[in-house]
Amino acid sequence: MEPFTTHTGRAVPLRRTNVDTDQIIPAEYLKRVSRVGFGEGLFAAWREDPSFVLNQPQYAGATILVAGTDFGIGSSREHAVWALTDYGFRAVIAPRFGDIFRTNATKAGLLPVILPEATVAALQDAIESDPGTEVTVDLGARAVLAEAAGISAPFDLDDYTRWRLMEGLDDIGLTLRHVDEVTAFELSRPNWLPVTA
Repeated sequence: MEPFTTHTGRAVPLRRTNVDTDQIIPAEYLKRVSRVGFGEGLFAAWREDPSFVLNQPQYAGATILVAGTDFGIGSSREHAVWALTDYGFRAVIAPRFGDIFRTNATKAGLLPVILPEATVAALQDAIESDPGTEVTVDLGARAVLAEAAGISAPFDLDDYTRWRLMEGLDDIGLTLRHVDEVTAFELSRPNWLPVTA
C-alpha cells in the first residue's frame, strides 16, 4: 500500500447523498480475481449519462472526490474502495461515510475525510466555479486546504489509523513487520505439524 502523508490534486464535486456501494461499483463487476481494473466500473450506471460529473473533461485526472452525506453506505464490498483507487482517487471528502466503507478505505490506502456539511458544500462550490482548484489533504496536520477558495478545515482521524496510512501499512504489511518472529515460531514447531510455505 502506498503511504499517504500529504496529497495535493484537483477534485471532483459529486453532489449526491446516500451513495451506496452498489452505485459505486455494481455487482456485475465483482467477478475479477485481482484488485485492478475496477476503475472502469466506477459509478457505471451514472457514467452512461453524458452529463455525469466524471464524464466532464474539466474533471479528468482529478484525485480527490468531494461527495455528499452518507457516502459508501450499503454492503461491505471492498471492491467499492478498489474501484475508487483504481480510477485514481487518493481521498474522499464527505460529511459522513458508511462505517464499513470507511474501515475498508483506510485499510486499502484511500483516505476518507469527514468535514462538516457546510465546508463540503463550500468546497464543492469552489471546485465547480474553478475546476482547476487544487485541494491539499494533509494527513500529518489532519487538515484540508484549498487556498484559492479560502478553505482550511481540520479533520479528525484516530492516531492508529493515521499511523498506518502514513506508513503505508495494510493488514499484510503489519504482519510482515513480524516476519522474523513468525519464521522463528514456524521453525520451532514439531515437523509433523502443518507448516506455512
